[in-house]
Amino acid sequence: MKAVSTAAAAASFDDTGASGTATPDRLRITEIFLSLQGEARDAGWPTVFVRLTGCPLRCQYCDTAYAFHGGEWREIDAIVDEVATHGVQHVCVTGGEPLAQRRCIQLLKRLCDAGYNVSLETSGAIDIAEVDPRVSRVLDIKTPGSAEAHRNRWDNIALLTPHDQVKFVICSREDFDWAKTVIAEHALTERCDVLFSPSHAQITPRALADWIVAEKLPVRFQMQLHKILWNDEPGR
Repeated sequence: MKAVSTAAAAASFDDTGASGTATPDRLRITEIFLSLQGEARDAGWPTVFVRLTGCPLRCQYCDTAYAFHGGEWREIDAIVDEVATHGVQHVCVTGGEPLAQRRCIQLLKRLCDAGYNVSLETSGAIDIAEVDPRVSRVLDIKTPGSAEAHRNRWDNIALLTPHDQVKFVICSREDFDWAKTVIAEHALTERCDVLFSPSHAQITPRALADWIVAEKLPVRFQMQLHKILWNDEPGR
């Protein structure tokens, strides 16, 4: 399948001056807030979320479309300082698609250097090779039901380690069967944790749970705690 290059995906979201060169040490930020991590391995932990602006994908179930545009430019030093004011150990860099801004790599390193437990939520459409190995990369493999499966960068799978995680958002039984095939073809459960989430309002959590149990699939079922608690309220 055709992959999206890092340069092409990032081009629209980086900070460039009149000369066309990137302004150093700034990222466009939609919001920074303290909440509970709602999914993946760190679900339930108090976590600071750093939501970067911009995304080259348009998944049909996206619940953060407000992060596609707008935001404000923030110095990386100021971002790290604001994270520190919240006084918790877990930090999640998310979006949008955070890797669509090249200097996200720099922010991730700075957060790791500061001693945080750092995770990155990424669409899987952009090369993850430069991400600091201390970061837990939560890689979303897009199913056909997302309407963006053609954007999956399959080369990323070879880069995954046990520190990382793979997520499938399941929209239908067809998505479930497709994901099973991908897991088998790439031996995903031997590489890292694999997570299945039901697409909100498309399939019921119970249906997905029943399919996993019936198939004895070695994946972790998850529901998004933030939807249950706060119903997609921004900043929660």
